Amino acid sequence: MNPSAKGWLKKLLKILDQYPNNNDGLKDFYPKLKHVGFIYGSNITVANSVFINTDFTQEERCKINLVLALLKVYKKENNTTQNFVQSIKSFYKNIGFYKKSFIEELLGEDVELIIHKRIQIDSNVITKNFNNSLTNALLFMDVLAFTVFLKKPKYTLDYLKKIEYSIRAVVSEALNSKSKKNKYDKSLIRLLESSLRVSNTKNIAFDTLKAATYSELERLYFLDLACMATWNDQKIDKGEQLYFNKLKEKFEFSSQQIDDAILSVENFYIEHKDDVELLSTKNLAERFYDNSSKLVKKLITRNSKKLYQELKESKELMVLLSQSTVRDLTDEEIDKMQEQLLDVLKSIPSLAIFMLPGGAILLPLFIKFIPKLLPSAFDDNRIEDKS
Repeated sequence: MNPSAKGWLKKLLKILDQYPNNNDGLKDFYPKLKHVGFIYGSNITVANSVFINTDFTQEERCKINLVLALLKVYKKENNTTQNFVQSIKSFYKNIGFYKKSFIEELLGEDVELIIHKRIQIDSNVITKNFNNSLTNALLFMDVLAFTVFLKKPKYTLDYLKKIEYSIRAVVSEALNSKSKKNKYDKSLIRLLESSLRVSNTKNIAFDTLKAATYSELERLYFLDLACMATWNDQKIDKGEQLYFNKLKEKFEFSSQQIDDAILSVENFYIEHKDDVELLSTKNLAERFYDNSSKLVKKLITRNSKKLYQELKESKELMVLLSQSTVRDLTDEEIDKMQEQLLDVLKSIPSLAIFMLPGGAILLPLFIKFIPKLLPSAFDDNRIEDKS
């Protein structure tokens, strides 16, 4: 299954149908979503063991985890998967997110496009590759709102606004409790602000929040976001301790619940510190190169058969690509190689990213990696790099 190609949602649901699945509710599934990083906005893996060893990108894992969570809600309410996809479309239309164009219909199925857009906070090719954590960090709100939609459709948008207002209040209070702000705090603020969708113009005071107006799962979600906001690599300071005391009293948490939530985010960040962009110490240039390289390598690998077939039909291009591994090409040869390569890329829909604004900047990386990742016919004398 390729979650970046048309038809992935139908394939995902077909795969899931082949495996027995319990009918646990969202509350039972929540710890899994937290364990894989969906709740923290950093999807390290997929919340289903069927996909445990797959080579998905962060964005693709995010798509799958969102669908898995929405499916849990839908099956619990309806005891079937029938009309699930249509229900997702209706949900996003209900909250004002669903907008369809003729061009978009040609590129993929409506719901797949909706999900793709919903998880994004940036669709620009260049800026996305400066930051590997560009998926919406507050997608669990959609899952909670979907639960409401299935029971009270007319109340869904108001509910979503209420949850966003509440999250803003909880997180703001948490950040204000910190005696010193660091790079992590600033990055988290930008990520969460970019993930808010309906409440950008309104703030409510933390003191006005009341436990009785929220479900247990909503309150646990607030707690996990609060722990993200107060996290650092040092001990909890006095201000943060006072904040957690207020949070405990306001939302009726036990001391054990507070301790478990703090430990959970701590363990997640320690275990996955190299994969969580919020913790990155690399500069912008390093991050751009690393993330762009990963993207290009994955595109070549996933499309290797089609790509190789297209390249074989262009003997001159094959020669130039092979020569580029052993010598510097002339400016004229480089221009010719890029022009012919773009013609090849146009013929493969899943490589259309190179045609988008900013996509051409990735072309040199594509030329660099293609001889290494495609069959050795490109370079008969190539020696495998074991590093």
